[in-house]
Amino acid sequence: MLYRLSALWARAEIALAALLAALVTVLILVNVATRSARMAIYWIDEAAIYAMIWMTFLAASAAVHQRSAVAVTLIPDMLSPRSRARLTAMLDLVALGFGLAIAWFCWIWFDPAGFAAAGFDVEAFQGATFNFIYAEPTTTLGIRKAWVWLIMLIFSFGFVLHALANLSRSLPVALKGGEEASTGDTA
Repeated sequence: MLYRLSALWARAEIALAALLAALVTVLILVNVATRSARMAIYWIDEAAIYAMIWMTFLAASAAVHQRSAVAVTLIPDMLSPRSRARLTAMLDLVALGFGLAIAWFCWIWFDPAGFAAAGFDVEAFQGATFNFIYAEPTTTLGIRKAWVWLIMLIFSFGFVLHALANLSRSLPVALKGGEEASTGDTA
């Protein structure tokens, strides 16, 4: 069940990343055309950058699910199936730890408890914590950067979900000694 949820979330991430890739392309083409016509639209640069950032984080999270990150497989290829299964489970555990650390840092950064304690008043929150995350505007778009940085929360959720799903599959295999474990889930 967890692996199916992870697969569904990864498909949504890839679909959104593909839409953002198309958006980046359109924004850059419009930017080139307007600059050539000496009628540059300055916010397009910033919008393209933010769309690319969101696309990258979404695709990176989906890569965790698909185990398609760039890797050097020299050591795993030399190991026995049992040792390879243990290494895979250990790497999934490290990935989970990394995802949880990112989630924790996002919690500290966004400080939703402190924001709620300030009554969701941005100025009161800033005065109490010196955290300006909810007030700082983007340079040309004029939106609050918290909306742009929201991708970090989405990324950390996806990363933890995918790492947990991978661990739920690799750990039983490692504990069985490298034999394929049947979980009943298929992607």
